[in-house]
Amino acid sequence: MHATLPLLEVSDFPPIRRRQLDTLQVNLGYRCNQSCVHCHVNAGPTRTEMMDATTLRLIPEVLRVRGIRTLDLTGGAPELHDGFRGLVEVARDIGVHVIDRCNLTILFEPGQHDLPAFLASHQVEVVASLPCYSLENVDKQRGDGVFEKSIVALQRLNSLGYGQQGSGLKLNLVYNPSGPVLPPDQATLQEDYKRELFRQFGIVFDTLYVLANMPIQRFGSTLISKGQFHDYLQLLKDNYQPANLDSVMCRSMISVDWRGGLSDCDFNQQLGLPLGGRSHPHLRDLLRDDVEGANISVAAHCFGCTAGQGSSCGGALVQQPQ
Repeated sequence: MHATLPLLEVSDFPPIRRRQLDTLQVNLGYRCNQSCVHCHVNAGPTRTEMMDATTLRLIPEVLRVRGIRTLDLTGGAPELHDGFRGLVEVARDIGVHVIDRCNLTILFEPGQHDLPAFLASHQVEVVASLPCYSLENVDKQRGDGVFEKSIVALQRLNSLGYGQQGSGLKLNLVYNPSGPVLPPDQATLQEDYKRELFRQFGIVFDTLYVLANMPIQRFGSTLISKGQFHDYLQLLKDNYQPANLDSVMCRSMISVDWRGGLSDCDFNQQLGLPLGGRSHPHLRDLLRDDVEGANISVAAHCFGCTAGQGSSCGGALVQQPQ
């Protein structure tokens, strides 16, 4: 796989600093039941990296000490970690909101049949990947049979109250473009998703998050192989919107890798860029260190979060002008 960091390090992206920390995003490991072309962590069934028990026990401690309000669990497929459910239970017991970044097909893996009920009983917010509302496009990007399983999984979540008005069970979907283009307007695409998913399958959900693909890891390597890397990076730069700097997720979130290492965001984590340029920062450091006001490590891929309507783990930062 082609390395992308050498093509991103030299950048004129503006310096930014941290605000108060309110979200801890934890990557529990790279093992996944899918291998998607756009995956920026290069996850898949053959990956073996998983967080150990000692590091896992640090997470609730940090949540308490730092007064962090949201725990965002990701992977790979975070549900494949043996400690996933225990961590959710502890976090909810101390009043922390938990997000599960779910690929939907995980519900069909051995030992996961009761996962929807578990998530609902602990009021876990589900952020589910669904790159399109058509079978052809989804299976092309994620593999044969993924779309059908995803639809059944969404219907199961709906049956438990997810996405239903007044239930308190949040179900948000995630869209990524299939190639080196900017994502479409989030509000417009959300209308299309809601209309088509309800018309075809009776599915309802709360919000569609539209994310730009980052020129790193598997997607970045594919761009290099096709001779499209520099053109895509230029597209991101040409559409840079300074107003988006105020809302980028790295200002209030820290990303934790499976070894406990800290980065300013999930993308920096995959590029090996440590938190604020520090030397080997670790989750345990947050038990004593307040990072508010610290520098954020930036490189050229950061234009992906600030291009057009902006892009973050919570979708678009602003709405594009009509």
